[in-house]
Amino acid sequence: MADRPLTLMAVHAHPDDEATGTGGVLARYAAEGIRTVLVTCTDGACGDGPGGVKPGEEGHDPAAVAALRRTELEASCRVLGVDHLELLEYGDSGMMGWAANDAPGSFWGTPVAEGAARLAELLHRYRPDVVVTYDENGFYGHPDHIQAHRITMAALELVPDVTSKVYWTTAPHSAMKRFFAAMQEFGTDWDEQAGESAGPDAGPDGGAPELPPIGLPDEEVTTWVDTHAFGGQKYDALAAHASQGENIFFLRMGRERFTELMGTETFVRVRDTTGAALPEQDLFAGLR
Repeated sequence: MADRPLTLMAVHAHPDDEATGTGGVLARYAAEGIRTVLVTCTDGACGDGPGGVKPGEEGHDPAAVAALRRTELEASCRVLGVDHLELLEYGDSGMMGWAANDAPGSFWGTPVAEGAARLAELLHRYRPDVVVTYDENGFYGHPDHIQAHRITMAALELVPDVTSKVYWTTAPHSAMKRFFAAMQEFGTDWDEQAGESAGPDAGPDGGAPELPPIGLPDEEVTTWVDTHAFGGQKYDALAAHASQGENIFFLRMGRERFTELMGTETFVRVRDTTGAALPEQDLFAGLR
């Protein structure tokens, strides 16, 4: 390890995902001199267009949305101090059940082996000590998040001797209760928030499909990383994705309340070669 820097790689599905679940650790570890690499798998073309226009509505130009979201993603990376941004540029698959799931080039429709081979090239190039992605449910059942999980775990099998620690993002149930309470306080709820992202193919009621259980009991969370000192950067990184502001509930809180609620990022450690004791407060415990 003496000939290369300690490296964190985060594998995410869409532009803006990097800020929500890992903005704190990306900013914290960049500040500590650790090399940070962000892999974004899709182009985000199923996001909102100008004025909040939804996919399938008049005025929604997927190519223009993708171009704008790339610019916003690059701005977010600058805020968080990300050293390297890698774009796989698969087509955004939309929510589960959308026609976009089966569109040519969609991430959801891409063979896992193909995506894994491309990601394995990046693992070989950057040789990350720590890799972070989603759990097998993509945290909340989004097809592109699930696919990001699948290609990441498959890629790690193709490059088995590089990465020392692998984590899945999660949320403890205690934090989810506080989050839902905050949503109600600010005049929204989970169903409404999910429905804001729903397009014409989302379902008979216009909302997203029923979601799987979210988060884990507190005692099953292995890793709690304090990122309060970087809450402002995390908030600003989310704000960089201005075109999706209607769907980013957190921006309604303001920096102080946001940092209070989102200042600890939590993970499940699923692979480890260091023997670092659990629970832990550092993704790089045992590596430095």
